Amino acid sequence: MASTAVAYENDAHPYDRLQAVIDTTVRTHAERNDRESRFPTETIAALAGSGWTGVLNAPHHGGLGLGLVDFAEAAYRIGQADASTGLIYVMHVGAAQTINLYGTDDQKERWLRDSRGAALGTYSCSERASGGHWWFNFSQAGRDGPDYVINAEKSFTTSAGHADFYILQTRSPDAKDQGDITFFIVDGKAPGITPGPWTALGVRANHSGALRYEGVTVQARDRLGTENQGKEIIYNGLSPVYLIGLGSVWEGVARGVLDKAIAHTQGFVHKDKNKSLSEYQAIRQEIAAAKVLVESLGPWRRHLATQLDALWRAGKPQSELLIALTEFKVHAAEVANKAAAAALTVTGGYGYGAGPIERAFRDARAAIAMGPSNVLARDWIGKAVFGQPLELFYEGGE
Repeated sequence: MASTAVAYENDAHPYDRLQAVIDTTVRTHAERNDRESRFPTETIAALAGSGWTGVLNAPHHGGLGLGLVDFAEAAYRIGQADASTGLIYVMHVGAAQTINLYGTDDQKERWLRDSRGAALGTYSCSERASGGHWWFNFSQAGRDGPDYVINAEKSFTTSAGHADFYILQTRSPDAKDQGDITFFIVDGKAPGITPGPWTALGVRANHSGALRYEGVTVQARDRLGTENQGKEIIYNGLSPVYLIGLGSVWEGVARGVLDKAIAHTQGFVHKDKNKSLSEYQAIRQEIAAAKVLVESLGPWRRHLATQLDALWRAGKPQSELLIALTEFKVHAAEVANKAAAAALTVTGGYGYGAGPIERAFRDARAAIAMGPSNVLARDWIGKAVFGQPLELFYEGGE
């Protein structure tokens, strides 16, 4: 893993290729995809073509060999243009990184190499019975000789029905308690997988719907890590990438909607007074308050991602930063909502009508609810302040 860009197919810097895809594809299709609840297939393909879906994968597996600073920057930039695509991207890179950290050479060769091309991965963890406590499963894998059988109903799986592989979390076949968890790489085209519909207030294009697994066979070679290693994978492999990615997308949403509000208030002139909206003190106050909040996120994101990269290089558990990453997710979610609300206020009827500001306002609401929800996450943070255990895997615990 490197912390700087490597040469990749041509002389263009990877960030140049990324930004070109954002400007020509992500931004171009965002409104239509939201309006039609249309999965952004061509957008994801374009990101894959630029190499950025393999941002953390080693070059010999077709990846860019970059670090979490680069991944977070990519999620931030994509989020400025489209939250739905940003979340799909984060879940994919997180799924691939879990294989990077815990997969066998065979798994990396079969599932990661194609992430430079068409393969799309995602997490499939949460279950309706445990609500936003996505780490707590009631489903349990069965055995079929050396292989496994999965029967589970997952409540929110980003890219449901569109992913080429799912990183699925469930209780181990011989689980003694809720902490006995095993992860599997499940072929998205395997018989017995049925996606549910996705209708939502915001992030309408990410298809984060229910997913049913009925008698799905998973070969032993696609178990990820060992049986009962799931808690370690959740803390060290899944959560750090997921949290820095989520926070980065919501930072992007905040920045994007603020920029749109600034552009509108500068460009719209009240003809009766011959003044642009930006010439009103009340408007400037709203914009300034939002800007102060948005500016707080970038340095924090880069600091946390740099720390994650250092832990990764040293082979140390990234879970050391779990609470700090949770704090970043909470703050980014709240800033996105405040920035979107301010943008709606200062743009009036223009912002309220269907369009990028109205879409950002709806999308940002998802940030508060996405697990860990801000309500739950603040309780984690409070417990950490007082040195109290999180108790995530106890019956009746949070």
